[in-house]
Amino acid sequence: MRLLPYAIATAIALSLPVQATETPYPGTYTVPTSAPVLIRDATVLIGNGERMDEADVLLRDGRIAAVGANLEAEGARIIDGRGKFVTPGLIDVHSHLGVYAVPAMSAHNDGNEMTAPTTPNVWAEHSLNPNDPGFDAARSGGVTSMQILPGSANLIGGRGVTVKNVPATTYQAMKFPGAPYGLKIACGENPKRVYGGKGASPMTNMGNVAGYRKAFLDAQDYVRQQDEYTKKLMAWEKGDKDERGDKPTPPKTDLALDTLAGALRGEILVHNHCYRADEMATMLDLADEFGFKITAFHHGVEAYKIADLLAEKGVCGALWADWWGFKMEALDGIQENIAFVDAAKNGCAIVHSDSGEGIQRLNQEAAKAMAYGNRAGLKITPEHAIRWLTANAARALGVADQVGTLEAGKQADVVVWNGNPFSVYAKAEEVFIDGALRFDRNDRSTWHQADAMLGMQKEVTP
Repeated sequence: MRLLPYAIATAIALSLPVQATETPYPGTYTVPTSAPVLIRDATVLIGNGERMDEADVLLRDGRIAAVGANLEAEGARIIDGRGKFVTPGLIDVHSHLGVYAVPAMSAHNDGNEMTAPTTPNVWAEHSLNPNDPGFDAARSGGVTSMQILPGSANLIGGRGVTVKNVPATTYQAMKFPGAPYGLKIACGENPKRVYGGKGASPMTNMGNVAGYRKAFLDAQDYVRQQDEYTKKLMAWEKGDKDERGDKPTPPKTDLALDTLAGALRGEILVHNHCYRADEMATMLDLADEFGFKITAFHHGVEAYKIADLLAEKGVCGALWADWWGFKMEALDGIQENIAFVDAAKNGCAIVHSDSGEGIQRLNQEAAKAMAYGNRAGLKITPEHAIRWLTANAARALGVADQVGTLEAGKQADVVVWNGNPFSVYAKAEEVFIDGALRFDRNDRSTWHQADAMLGMQKEVTP
């Protein structure tokens, strides 16, 4: 049962306007003004499983205006799409760009707050360095949005943030408007190694689960206190002004429990780093025990073993194409993992990177997964596989109503490829974010360069 947020419940009871809780660190990203763009006669992969050949895509006022045949738009810039493919912008649900910024120095190790096994009070955005050159490299690979997460040293690592992949000086200017926060949870070897190595809990999987349960028990109590305060406040507001006494005092805010309460209420989406099938099943039981939903398991090299269970629970698998074997919990991976998770009835498969290099070639990672699935007899088409990088990823980040498919009214995050994006030779030629051209492979003036790279330029004698 989902608990009604006390701020919303109070607003309803008092006939006040219901508003989302305001973050103390609001985003400042705004959609830039841009001229209309009409892409003609391209192969269009919509992102929902549909493919349109020799089709047009019209971008106007930061949105997808239309997708179809023989479109016209006065004053639009025309792109000849013959021989090219058009897809939604790619979305990486698991990135550490900015919190482990390039160059890889100890001063840039800002992704893991390894001071306690549960740190839901920390937010990845407060470590995010927009000057990381990795953002530019990812954009040249067609990535238009991503979730920046804390690392996996802790049982509960903190909040993740979804950003638009635009050049910026502040992280606030990158935040995806209206995107919910994520909560990073990690099961398995990492928390055991970090804290067990210090002679502290957890040092076993038993300790891991006990740590989660303690944290969410505290969060449930915190929610009860908030709900009780809401009831008292509602009664006080309705009471006789001469007899109702002092106004109720709200419970003290706790930053850590505030985040966990958001997860219990479904306001913050839970993203779970987890490899083994048995541990994922345990985490699903934990979610049932405390009444929250796991949005996606990340890495999940054994997700294929419980593909039906994940589909039944409505949980996505955000997975690598073929990373495996680098530690014991990653030993039993198979190359067909993504394809098998996808093949389950109502399955939700996502290709993610967890890598500053892999994010530059997400399309090739998906191509490998598609090839492995086809080799297993699943007959996966490009128009189907593109969902692993777009629509399914948008669903896991809670922004599927805005991005992930090329449908009229959605944000114009669009990539024009020089050919089939699942070819090893494919390159993103033009990348649009909210209709604005952010990268053109043939126009160096569009190639943003992070400040950190400017001093790396070789001097050229005129």
